[in-house]
Formats: sequence, C-alpha cells, structure tokens
Amino acid sequence: MPGLLDKQSIKRLLLTVLLVSGIGLSGCSQQTRPGDEKDHAAVVRNSQSLVPMPPWPEGDERGMANTLGAGTSMRCAYHLNQPDSKVYELSYLRSNQIPLSPWAEPMKYEYSPTAGVPNSIIVHHTGTKVTGVSGAQGTQMDAFGHFGYLEEVWDGEGAFPAEKAKFYGGYSQAEVKPAPELPLQKLGIDKAPPIITSAVLLDAKTHLGGGEPMTAGQQIHSKHIEEMLAVQGLAWRGLLPGDVLYIYTGWGDYWEEDFYYQGGPGLSLEAAQYLEQKKIVLVALDNPFTDPVNLGQFAGKASPPPGTPPEVAGAPAHYYNLTQAGIHQIQNISLAQMAEDKVWTSCTVILPVKVVGAAGAPVSPVAVGEPDE
Repeated sequence: MPGLLDKQSIKRLLLTVLLVSGIGLSGCSQQTRPGDEKDHAAVVRNSQSLVPMPPWPEGDERGMANTLGAGTSMRCAYHLNQPDSKVYELSYLRSNQIPLSPWAEPMKYEYSPTAGVPNSIIVHHTGTKVTGVSGAQGTQMDAFGHFGYLEEVWDGEGAFPAEKAKFYGGYSQAEVKPAPELPLQKLGIDKAPPIITSAVLLDAKTHLGGGEPMTAGQQIHSKHIEEMLAVQGLAWRGLLPGDVLYIYTGWGDYWEEDFYYQGGPGLSLEAAQYLEQKKIVLVALDNPFTDPVNLGQFAGKASPPPGTPPEVAGAPAHYYNLTQAGIHQIQNISLAQMAEDKVWTSCTVILPVKVVGAAGAPVSPVAVGEPDE
C-alpha cells in the first residue's frame, strides 16, 4: 500500500540517514567485504575513539545517552549494510486484549465509526480514544524521573517527605516536581533523545535457565553477563560505551499468563553497577520489572531475593540505573524471535513517545541484525 514501509525499506531508510549524516560506514575497511568478521572488528575498533566519555555537561538530563553520536552510529550502520540482515520489531501489540499491569490504571481503546465528508468521495476514521495510563502498560521505557531516592530510610510513619527526594544528576524535588499536579520539570521522558546505536542480545534463558524461562526472583549478576558474552562469541567486543543491552530471560514466554506481572527474574544491584562501568545507554529485559522479583513479593507474601539491600525496596536495578547511573530501561520487550535467530549484535532504534513531563512512555523498539544460520 502506498505510504507504508516494509522491513527492507526501513533498513534502506535508516542506512541512508546515517550515510547522509556523514557517519555511516566510515569505519569499514575498503579492503574487506561487508559481513567479513575482520571488517566488523575494524568498525568496532575505529568507533571507540569517537564515543564521548564522562563527565557530562552541567545540568545533564541525558545520562549515558551522551555517548551517542558518530561512534555508535558507525557500529549501527555496519548491521544495516549487511545483505542478510533482518528487521525485528520488539514491542507487543497494544489493544484491549493486552495483558494489563496491576501497577497502573487499566488501559482501554475506543474506536470511532466510519464517517464520510459531505460532497466528497472521502471515507475516514477519526482518532482512537485511549483511557488509562498507556505509558505504564505494554512495552514501555522509563524516564530518569521515574525514580528518586531519600538520603535516609523513611519508616512509613507520618506524611511522606517528598520535599527531601533527590534524583539523577543531583536534582532536587523542587527542581523535578515542585507541585503534585505538575508534570516532571526535569528528567521526564521528553528529555530522552532518540537512541540509534549498536545493541547486544544475551540469551539468559539458555545460559541461566537451561533452555527454560528463568524463574521469578532469579538474579543476573555481572559474572553471568560476562559468561554469556563468552559463550555467545562476543568476548572480543564485550559491552561497549553507547551500547544497548537486551537480555532474553524467557519470562516473556509467560506474557499472556495471569502470573506474568506478579514476579520475574532481573538484574542484581551489583549487575547494575557493572553496567554503569560499561557505560551502556539502555538495558531492556523481557519482563515487567527489570529487577528480580519473587512471586508474591509485592503482595507481602514473599521476601526480595537474597542480597537485595532492604533500603531499595526490592527495586535495585530501577534505583541504580535511573538515579545513579543514568541508564534508561525498557520493560516488557519481545525478544524471543531475535534469540531464536541468534542475532547477538544489531543496530537498534528506540524512539519513546514524547510526552512532556511523563515518567515513562510507550516505545516500539526495532533492531536490524544478521541471523546466525
């Protein structure tokens, strides 16, 4: 149908954008053919000097997204240029049948009838009405302002001392949300830039689950990340500054099960600290929390996984990624097809819906990479 892009057209469009910008395949050796492993290594090697490093500018709201630019685009363009690469859509469909998170308002779509325009041949459908918090349902991306922290543990007694909250970059409550009715004045999802960069996919379902989905509360530590990089043949590149990290835990296999939102595997605090050292831009898991959560934990029927600091309320990854490291997160991402095709490295495009002052938003990530046939 005219006006619609198929997956090959998306590849060509992305590659054209990168080439026109002057940052496309400048790191690829002209003596090697696209797809050659030496060529890929050369691109990775040449990209690294072009990736900005901290400290970030005063008043920063981008976090590790400051690493994005010529170097990350160079790595991305390599995958777009491969003749065997495929496009993978990584979001779940949004509809009235979508599994709904109990941690957000129910989401509902209302559709308009078919209408016409008098004295014309035009037939049209007007906008679809959406009620509920759509940003907290389905495949979603967290803003840095989604989480903050207190310098002392609140005991739950009396009014919550919101005025003492602090956020990423040292921002205060008065700077981020000076009044309850206001949107986030700093660190909202509208401050997240387009993320177009290289991505790594790790298959934790195979490595840690033995081919079955990881269990609720099961933790992913830095040693597991390094083991998976080695087993999947990625030790030569590892995780690079500016990368996106996708982790397939297999919990997404339960997407339509009633217990999906009741728990899940996730990143330990130590793993989140490790990812800060690697300076990745974003981490995404196929589960609802990013954190490891035991079944019944949020209902008070189970404790957090062993080693979880009590002061982070069972959300070690959320706390560290969003308030300390400046690493964005995506929950409920669909990674099964990429994992089945063993697309361990790719170019990924992540564009959150730009809602001013929102703590998160729907997102429809896309990855382009070569299946390991």
